[in-house]
Amino acid sequence: MEIRFLDASDVRQSLPMVLAIEAMKDAFAQLSMGKATVPMRSHIEVKRQDGIILFMPALLHESQDLAIKIVSVFPKNIERDQPTINALVIAIDTTTGMPKAVMEGASLTAIRTGAASGAATDLLAREDATIVAIFGSGVQARTQLEAVCTIRKIQEVRIYSLDKPGARTFVEEMAGIGPIPKNIQMVNTPKEAIIKADIICTATTSSTPVFNGKDLEPGTHINAIGSFTPEMQELDIETVVNSLVVVDSREAALIEAGDLIIPIEKGVINPEWIYAEVGELVRSVKPGRTNPDQITLFKSVGVAVQDAISASLALARAEEIGLGKTLRL
Repeated sequence: MEIRFLDASDVRQSLPMVLAIEAMKDAFAQLSMGKATVPMRSHIEVKRQDGIILFMPALLHESQDLAIKIVSVFPKNIERDQPTINALVIAIDTTTGMPKAVMEGASLTAIRTGAASGAATDLLAREDATIVAIFGSGVQARTQLEAVCTIRKIQEVRIYSLDKPGARTFVEEMAGIGPIPKNIQMVNTPKEAIIKADIICTATTSSTPVFNGKDLEPGTHINAIGSFTPEMQELDIETVVNSLVVVDSREAALIEAGDLIIPIEKGVINPEWIYAEVGELVRSVKPGRTNPDQITLFKSVGVAVQDAISASLALARAEEIGLGKTLRL
């Protein structure tokens, strides 16, 4: 049996954002149309480290993409100068059931998560959006910025992060890269970040809201991707109540998205407040933004179909351009 190994550099080269965004649209469309098998992800908590390990399998029926991802999220790794998110993805042949590839999963996760927001931004953000606010300064924040700049002609970026050295590094390393403008600035308060912002991306591990919903401008689009447990909450209730809410998966969001679960438990909204899955917008089952003053919200907890289709795309391109190492097991 031959298997291809892709390291982080291989994954990044084989998953350009523009192609990853289109792949996410395909994956979400298959998911929403009932053409995917996605068991709810299981997890193990490592309480001593405030860590969690997730196991995420998925099969896409139309495209025959099959993979499983094992991902860990350990916030205390910041203190160790280690990545918060680590992962491994195994792509499996649907004809033989044999593994085809093993690839570094943290880079794949960051790219596919950014690409999901890119897809949602394409479907929901105003066409004339030019100002972006980013909350967070880690790897996920970087791909969020890359994705929205791939989709819209962004002219100004503001970053707010509790990690000030990380934010400074973010500005230095991201300014002017690819579609990202040189005009990136750190701000000192959440309000400074979101005033007159057209697009907001939250990519933090916060358990409390990162900005005040009362400060949102009409017409803002929000990509909220940081919180992924019922207890985590990047967005306040004000934001959710005033937004057209779109999710990656209704089922997953109602189990894992604290941003939605908390206001539901308080009786402020009900599950029907979720307007659509992004896959429904892709297939035009429902329209996206219907007026320029709407506040739109894409709440993502991450779905394994994203990993399956990304792994297939990465493997195909790696084989095409000669990336990775092939070993016989």
